[in-house]
Amino acid sequence: MVDVSGHLAMALLFAAPAWLLWGRRGSLAFAAFTLVTAMLPDTDLVLRHLIPAVHHHGVTHTVLFVTVASVAGGALTASLLTSRFEASRWVRSDRIDEETVFVFATAGFLIGSMSHLFADLLSAPDIAPPLSPLWPVYTEPIIIDVIYYDSPIWNFGLFGVALAVHFALFRSERSPIETRYRIGDT
Repeated sequence: MVDVSGHLAMALLFAAPAWLLWGRRGSLAFAAFTLVTAMLPDTDLVLRHLIPAVHHHGVTHTVLFVTVASVAGGALTASLLTSRFEASRWVRSDRIDEETVFVFATAGFLIGSMSHLFADLLSAPDIAPPLSPLWPVYTEPIIIDVIYYDSPIWNFGLFGVALAVHFALFRSERSPIETRYRIGDT
């Protein structure tokens, strides 16, 4: 479990391939959305006060939870926001449909949350219980433990690397791959 800056840095690194799919605005929006969703697995810190059976690094830190929550969040986002995105002058696209918003939002939830699980795997046993991210298929904890939780070198160094990667991708003079989910211009 790296600190919040480490989770955000990992989310940015996981979001970098978005530059291959969307133009600059879409990629920046995706990176920002991924930052917001990076802390989704830590909803257990709130839920444990409401539901005593929930504990930190439990069910919310599994691939199953992340996938189900991502699909549900993507569907909700698509149904509630597609018309707003299509009417927005900030979204520069000839047309943006519900399927594209679903893919964008689901991928944002999934990438942000999976980056969180990965970062926790790299550091969990220091101050928190280890994760069993493949539950219920594989119930044993998985421990990689190469990063110390409070290491400013890892947390802020990783954040600096992530920002540098995104800046380099932003400055590159190439167009995104043509897909049916492309949003906006380059």
